[in-house]
Amino acid sequence: MNVRPKIRLLTFMIIMLMAVLLSGCSEQMIVLDPKGPIGESQKDLIYLTVILCAIVLVPVLLLTAFIIWRYRDRKDSKASYQPNWEHSTKLETIWWGIPIIIIAILGVITVKYTYELEPSKPLVSDKAPLVIEATSLDWKWLFTYPEEGISTVNYIQIPEDRPIQFKVTADQAMNSFWIPQLGGQIYAMSGMAMTLHLQADEPGLYYGSGANFTGELFAKMTFDVKATSDEEYEAWVKEVKSNYPALTEDGFKKLTEKGASNQQFFSSFPEGLFDRVVKQYIGKGGTGHHHGGGSTEAIAPKSDTKTNEHENHENHGSVETASSEHAGH
Repeated sequence: MNVRPKIRLLTFMIIMLMAVLLSGCSEQMIVLDPKGPIGESQKDLIYLTVILCAIVLVPVLLLTAFIIWRYRDRKDSKASYQPNWEHSTKLETIWWGIPIIIIAILGVITVKYTYELEPSKPLVSDKAPLVIEATSLDWKWLFTYPEEGISTVNYIQIPEDRPIQFKVTADQAMNSFWIPQLGGQIYAMSGMAMTLHLQADEPGLYYGSGANFTGELFAKMTFDVKATSDEEYEAWVKEVKSNYPALTEDGFKKLTEKGASNQQFFSSFPEGLFDRVVKQYIGKGGTGHHHGGGSTEAIAPKSDTKTNEHENHENHGSVETASSEHAGH
C-alpha cells in the first residue's frame, strides 16, 4: 500500500489548519498598528529585524526541504554521490560570510535604536510633557496626576499629540507597564521609580496591561488609555474634580488589598502618595531609586529617636545592602 499520497494530504491539511488558526491572531497584533512616535519606531525595528533574519532563515528552510526531496532514497535517483567530499571554499564563504554581515548590521541597528528609544529620554515636542504616576497594585493599576490633582484606577485619559511622562513603580510584586500601540513596556518595581515617555498621535481608545505575571488575577490587570483633544481632556479633568470623591488614606489601603477592580475616579489623593510607595522599603535617610530622574527627599520616620537609633544600629548592614542593590540598577 502506497502511503505517500496520504502523508502529503495530511501535511497539506496540517498547514492549512495552522493558517486558519493563526489568522485569528491578526486582530490581536496591535503592536504592529502603532499610534505614537515610539511605537512607530519600534515597529520599524521589528520589521527590519525580521527581514534581516529572513535572509538567512528562508534560504535555510527552502534548502532543507530541497535536500530532503532531492536526495531521498529511491531507485532511479540521479543525485550525484560524493562520499569523499569534505570542503568547498565557495560554500564556506557563503554560509559564514552572510550571517556575519547580518549580525554586524543588527549590531549597528541595535546600538542606534537603543539610544534613540531610551525610555527616560524626553520626546522632542513644543509642548510640555504631562506627568502621570503609575503604581502597580494587586491586581489593579492606580494612576495619579500630580499636576491635575486627580487619580484613577485602571483608566488613563491623555491629550493627543502631547508627550506623556510616565513614572512607574510597584507596591509589592514586580510588574510591567505596557501600552502596545504607544510603545514598549517598562518594568514596575517596588523601591524604584522608572520613567517612560510616550505619546499618542491621534485620538482613540488604546489597550494597556500589566505584562508580567503577578499571581491569581494577573489577567485582569488591564486598563484603558483614551487619547482626546486638549479641550476634551480639560473637560474630563473638571468632571472628575467635580463629580467624584477624594482618595483617602483608608481608601488607598483598601486598594492595596489583593483583588481586581473596576475603573474608579478620584477628585484628589494624598500628597506625596507615589513617592511614599516608592520609598516604603527604604530605611532612615535612604532614598528610592529614580530611573531618569533624581531622588526626592526621604520621608521622616514616625518613631522616636531612641527607637530609630536602636533599629538603625541593628539594620545597618541590611540598609547598606539594599542601597547597593538599588544603585546597581
